[in-house]
Amino acid sequence: MTGREIIKRVIEFKNPERIGYDFSPPHPSDMVGAEVSTGKATKWGRDPEILKLVPEFEGEVYRDEYGNIWGRLENITKGEVIRGVLEDGWEGLDDYQLPDYSPIELYQPAKARFEAYPDKYRLGGLPGFPFAIMRYMRRMENFLMDVLLHKEEVLRLNDMVVDMLLKVIDNYAAIGADGVTFAEDWGTQDRLLISPKMWRELFRPSFEVLVGRAHSHGMHVLMHSCGYIYDIIPDLIEVGIDVLQLDQPELMGVERLGEEFGGKITFWSPVDIQKVMQTGDEHLIKEEAKKMIYYFGRYGGGFIAKDYPQWDAIGVRPEWAQWARDAFMEFGHSYYEIKYS
Repeated sequence: MTGREIIKRVIEFKNPERIGYDFSPPHPSDMVGAEVSTGKATKWGRDPEILKLVPEFEGEVYRDEYGNIWGRLENITKGEVIRGVLEDGWEGLDDYQLPDYSPIELYQPAKARFEAYPDKYRLGGLPGFPFAIMRYMRRMENFLMDVLLHKEEVLRLNDMVVDMLLKVIDNYAAIGADGVTFAEDWGTQDRLLISPKMWRELFRPSFEVLVGRAHSHGMHVLMHSCGYIYDIIPDLIEVGIDVLQLDQPELMGVERLGEEFGGKITFWSPVDIQKVMQTGDEHLIKEEAKKMIYYFGRYGGGFIAKDYPQWDAIGVRPEWAQWARDAFMEFGHSYYEIKYS
């Protein structure tokens, strides 16, 4: 059974021979990812033209494809938006144009990458999702007020973003992607960024449209979200999210997530990066991996074990990360027999 077949069976709860693997090279992975770019983003540096717009910033900057300016004080993080393209007000929306991701030629590098790994599950990265895109354009502190005070403008921009992303999804389908993925961080440490009621009013409809388009092409939808999002997981399942990628599953409780949502959605996670991996405790890390296999993966599928992209950036030593991988690979073959209490 190829890695591609395993991931499909995991997501669809069709009794794969083991859990899915998504470990960083040179370790095993059943998945291959690719992204799309218009090529209009700048590179990190001290571009004088960009610095004119943020004269007091002393670090590196770059402008993304949406026109937002990002900054960072060191060269290892992804940085953060320090000036949004629509930060000065909604008046700029009349003349604003989103990036054009519709030309199929933009997807040729992704197609070539997929074809280079025919036995792996092909995952296309979306260039954002409505909330994530809009909050960068307005910056978070403004956008959280916008959802209360400027709903008409929020929904207008949201429609523009949805139309853009529908074309991306169609193009990924055309080049043979098995699924699409996106990152949209909806939680703080103990709650959603906005009320569940407002999430359902303003943002659930766009999830339904975009997930529905992907499913119409026979593709899965994989969503990353940081923080406490327990209140909307039932909604995510209802709109059709197939896989939920959580780096901090213990924030909501592995047992709780598995008992309430196991068998309804696949979990795609490393051992918790905040509460477990940071301890450097070999026994605890391995037991946590075993627990995740049991609570997430015992439904004839439902669990893809992964690495965090930059273990060193969060202070996790290579041997600690290997303890987790070893446990996932040792017990992941007998996920249907594992006992945990």
